[in-house]
Amino acid sequence: MQAWTHPACLAHDTGPGHAERPERLRAVLDALHAAFPSLAWFEAPRASRGQLLRVHTPELLATVLETRSPVRVQLDPDTVLSPASAEAALRAAGAAVAATDAVLHGKTQRAFCAVRPPGHHATADVAMGFCLFNSVAVAAAHALDHGKLARVAIVDFDVHHGNGTQAIFEHDTRVLFLSSHQSQLYPDSGALDERGDGNVYNAPLPPGAGSDRFRAAWRDRLLPVLDDFRPQLVFVSAGFDAHWRDPLAQMQLQADDYAWVTNELIAVAGRHAGGRIVSMLEGGYDLEALRECSVAHVAALAGLPAPA
Repeated sequence: MQAWTHPACLAHDTGPGHAERPERLRAVLDALHAAFPSLAWFEAPRASRGQLLRVHTPELLATVLETRSPVRVQLDPDTVLSPASAEAALRAAGAAVAATDAVLHGKTQRAFCAVRPPGHHATADVAMGFCLFNSVAVAAAHALDHGKLARVAIVDFDVHHGNGTQAIFEHDTRVLFLSSHQSQLYPDSGALDERGDGNVYNAPLPPGAGSDRFRAAWRDRLLPVLDDFRPQLVFVSAGFDAHWRDPLAQMQLQADDYAWVTNELIAVAGRHAGGRIVSMLEGGYDLEALRECSVAHVAALAGLPAPA
């Protein structure tokens, strides 16, 4: 088990009162270091231009990497560029690629990337929803092209639908996209009838849904599809904002639910992918919930009991 991060991800400055703040990542890092003192940490490299261009347009790269301003720039009401944001976005995507390479080359079976900004709302050409580059998409495209894989899956259990990831891959049947998320919530996508080219499966859940509804969605709808797809590598968009404490949504999950779904994904990866999983931190905006859920998720990935 490896973990990847970079100090630059803490320097991405979204401004006072912003939900996607540096303290989020600090809470995750502190919790994981305390819970797993022997966990192997690695410093993320920068993603290359070529790696980013597999899924993003030159115009988006120019916006994120070449905007020169001494102050914060609002790309939309939610999404901010600060002077340090380009470096953070490059390191977040670079962590995803480096973790993928480590898994593909047999250096580890599973990896977790503790990075920000998150990525799953970023489309090919638009930064949105706190996201600049779609790091999990960059990693999946790298696995297909550089790693010569034929089938990869992206599993997203963030409370917000990963519209960017879906849009990037909905016509690429080498990629299966599975998402559970709260319905009638930003970004107002992810309906049951959004199927792409048959490679997209969404499980929208109502506000107030808890463990039973969440687990049933995965057990009855999404995991059987994942099993049938036989992925050679499983990517996870690990958002922890469906937790009952989260201020930006109304679902009622517990940390145990994230351990459960992670173990279910490990079982599928064990059958088809040599156990290989790369997980990316996405959302989660209550610091206590972030600590608990990231520990539960990483404990499962590492095959360790979650600390009491």
